[in-house]
Amino acid sequence: MSVDRLLPTPEAHDLLDLTAELATRELAGKVDDFEARGEFPREVLRTLGRAGLLGLPYPEADGGAAQPYEVYVQVLEILAGTWLGIAEAVSVHTLSCFPVAGFGTPEQRKMLPDMVGGELLGAYALSEPQGGSDAAGLTTRAVADGDDYVLNGTKAWITHGGRADFYNIFCRTGGDGARGISCVLADASTPGLLPQAPERLMGLRSSAPAQIVLEDARVPRDRLVGVENEGFAIAMKALDAGRLGIAACAVGLAQAAVDYATGYAKEREQFGKPIASFQGLGFMLADMATQVSAARALLLNASRLKDHGRPFTIEAAKAKLFATDMAMRVTTDAVQVLGGYGYSADHPVERWFREAKVLQIVEGTNQIQRLVIARSMTK
Repeated sequence: MSVDRLLPTPEAHDLLDLTAELATRELAGKVDDFEARGEFPREVLRTLGRAGLLGLPYPEADGGAAQPYEVYVQVLEILAGTWLGIAEAVSVHTLSCFPVAGFGTPEQRKMLPDMVGGELLGAYALSEPQGGSDAAGLTTRAVADGDDYVLNGTKAWITHGGRADFYNIFCRTGGDGARGISCVLADASTPGLLPQAPERLMGLRSSAPAQIVLEDARVPRDRLVGVENEGFAIAMKALDAGRLGIAACAVGLAQAAVDYATGYAKEREQFGKPIASFQGLGFMLADMATQVSAARALLLNASRLKDHGRPFTIEAAKAKLFATDMAMRVTTDAVQVLGGYGYSADHPVERWFREAKVLQIVEGTNQIQRLVIARSMTK
């Protein structure tokens, strides 16, 4: 089923057409193999970078495409409908470019063309094994020593961990709480920066995260991004935008599930007619399609607020919450539409069902999204 999209410019239409073409040509034939082997698709990401898809929301002066978020999230949606691991990787890489793009020194910003062009792959190292949702309680510490910071600690659930070329490491340079956190930009080659084995995941096996252990890792102090002890604000601003990316991934995944289940229901016959003609199943498909449209509307509204410089934190939380819960429901229903075949790896709905779950967890669990929204309502 094609999606009727209202886009701001003819260029945006061309960009989405290019994305759909790349998804068909570069992604569709590879996803099952890479997922089965748990292999990270680095060359696929380079191809997308050279096509301009890894720096879409960043200015042309930095090597980006100067596209509004309204367009960027729809690109992610198309990618997620073919290969969620790739869409999530694009979203995380785009997030990883944000600290330098928004707060970097002139010298740091010289890296941006290679960052947003995808020649340098980024990682965003905020979470820790014991921290979970309490990002302000992180314990990785950076101690000033001459011209360097010496970093010790462990970062967890790092997308592109062990594959990235640069890491935004959020670490404690001051006292307890949010006011003591800084952001340090570290090269992957930094001695003492030690990626661990990738996690064994339910889904997203081609883009599994890994822990990063820091053992006396020395990072030059001129790699401090922004102001010392004020890195927590950078982290939160990045996550606001990152939540839009995850919501877009959820919408794309769910749209693919609706399309596949609908196609199957029109072909599969029982009692002498297609199962789509039975009201119980038809109503299920109608509810699935409506939920996807509602999530897309929330996502685009939040994206347009961001594009117009309006506050969008709460709307991003709503979009992430609703879209990812929706994706879990819709992929569950898609499995049900296919019946026993939906539980078989011969059909992609089984993979989409497993992948949908992680979207309710990453970039802030949905319980945290509810907390953010509730607090905004009761201030």
